[in-house]
Amino acid sequence: RYDPAYNVCTAGGPKGIFLTVIECLRWRRAMLMTGSQYEESLRKLNLVVYLFGERIENVVDHPLIRPSMNAVALTYDLAHCPQHTEIMTATSHLTGRRINRFTHIHQSTDDLVKKSKMGRLLGSLTGCCFQRCVGMDALNALSITTHDLDARRKTDYHRRFLKFLEYVQENDLTCDGAMTDPKGDRSLAPHAQADPDLYLRVVERRTDGIIVRGAKAHQTGAVNSHAIIVMPTIAMREADRDYAVAFALPSDAPGITYILGRQSCDTRKLEGATFDRGNLFFGGHEALVVFDDVFVPWERVFLCGEHEFAGGLVEQFASYHRQSYACKVGVGDVLIGAAQTAAEHNGVAKASHIRDKIIEMNHLNETLYCGCIACAAEGHREASGTYMVDTLLANVHKQNVTRFPYEIARLAQDIAGGLLVTLPSEKDLKAPETGRWLEKYCRGRADVPAEHRMRILRLIENLTLGAAAVGYLTESMHGAGSPQAQRVMIARGVNMKEKQAAAKRLCG
Repeated sequence: RYDPAYNVCTAGGPKGIFLTVIECLRWRRAMLMTGSQYEESLRKLNLVVYLFGERIENVVDHPLIRPSMNAVALTYDLAHCPQHTEIMTATSHLTGRRINRFTHIHQSTDDLVKKSKMGRLLGSLTGCCFQRCVGMDALNALSITTHDLDARRKTDYHRRFLKFLEYVQENDLTCDGAMTDPKGDRSLAPHAQADPDLYLRVVERRTDGIIVRGAKAHQTGAVNSHAIIVMPTIAMREADRDYAVAFALPSDAPGITYILGRQSCDTRKLEGATFDRGNLFFGGHEALVVFDDVFVPWERVFLCGEHEFAGGLVEQFASYHRQSYACKVGVGDVLIGAAQTAAEHNGVAKASHIRDKIIEMNHLNETLYCGCIACAAEGHREASGTYMVDTLLANVHKQNVTRFPYEIARLAQDIAGGLLVTLPSEKDLKAPETGRWLEKYCRGRADVPAEHRMRILRLIENLTLGAAAVGYLTESMHGAGSPQAQRVMIARGVNMKEKQAAAKRLCG
C-alpha cells in the first residue's frame, strides 16, 4: 500500500514483502510527485511576485498564498491514494507510464468523464479552485491545434508540443494556462489598440526564438505553477498575426513578473485567525502576469503568425475549460453541507421551507453535474487522437454554471441568517471581556457550542462573500469566457434546420 505521508510502500508478512516490491516497481515507473515534493519543487523557483506594492521573497510560505498552494498539493497527494487512483491518474499515451491526470491527453470518452469526476472530487475536498485545470485544458487544446496546423501547413509545431508534453508528464508539472489578455478597448482589434501591448504579441523574431511583450490577466494559481502556457485570447485576422502566438516557458523565465490580485476578506489570513478565514486549509489566488520582452526558444513555440488557427485554438480550449467547471459542483457540495449544518444549529432543519430550499440547492447542483458528464460522454475523437468534449453541451453546462451557483449561494445565505454578516470576530470570542457574551448570545441550539455555529457561518461567508467567492461565484460567471460567449457558441452549435424539419414533418 502506497503511503503518501511517508512516501513508501508498506505491507506486512512474507507475502506482503513480495507485494511491496511489486508496488514499489509500479510506482517507480509512475511519474508522480507527492504534495511535499511539489512544495519543495516550488521553493527552487525564482519567481518575481509583487503584493501590496512589495516583492515577496518567500512565495511558498506567504500566508496569503499558502492556502492556494495547499490546494494544488492535494492534487498530487490524492494521486497516491488507492481509492482515487483511477480518477486522479492515467496512462500516458506517449510513454505508457502512470501519470497525474492533470498532465494527460484524453484518449477516450472515459477519460473525459473521469476528468469531470476528478473536478467534483477535488472541489468537495478543497472548497475552492485547485488551479491545475487550465493547464490541463491548454495541453489538450494544443494537442489538437498543433496536429491540425502541421497537417495543413507542413510545420513542426506538433513535434515540439509532444516533446514539451513528455517533459511535463515526466516531471509532473503544474502548468498555468494563460489565455486572457487585458484587451483594452473591446471594440478594437489587437492591432488597432492605442497601446499595442494590450494583447500579448511577438515584437521580434530571431533565429533562436521570439521576443514577446504584453500581459495575461486573471491568471488562477499562476505563482503555484512550474510552467506557463500562453495562448491567444480571440480569433484573429491577417493584421493581427503578431498576436497569434502560443508557447510555453518556465514560470520563472527572465522578464516575467506576477502582480497578485486582491480578494474579499483576504487580509484575514494575515491576522493569525483560524476560523474567521472560513476555510482553514485551502484557498485560491489570481495574478496579472506581465511579459516584459521575454525570450521564447523556437522549441517551445507552438503557434507563431498562423492567425487562421487562433480562433480554433480558443474554441477548443474554451470548450474543455467549460467542462472543467465540474469543480463548482464539488464546491456546491460543501456549501449545501454547510447550509444544512447551519439549519441544524439554528434548530430549523425540519421546517418545510428549509427542507425545500435544501432540495432546490441539491437539484441545481446535480443539474450542473449532469451537464459536465453529458458533454464528456458525448465527446469524439479528433484527427490527433485526442478526445474532444461535445462543444454544444460544454457551453450549455457553463451557461448553467453562470446562474445556478448564485442561486445556491442565495439560498445558503437565506438559511444561514443575518448573523452571517454581523458576526463578531474570533478574537472577540476568545477575549475574556466579550467571550462569555458571545458564548451566550451567538448560540442557536442549546447543545451546539457558539464556536461551532460561528465556524460554519464563517465557511458560508467565505464561499459566498469572502475569498472563496472569487472561485465559486465570480469565476462561475467570467471563467472560461463570459456568459455571452457561451450563448454565441450555443447558437452556433444548435442545428436549427433539423429542429424545423422535425416540426414541419409532424404537422404535414
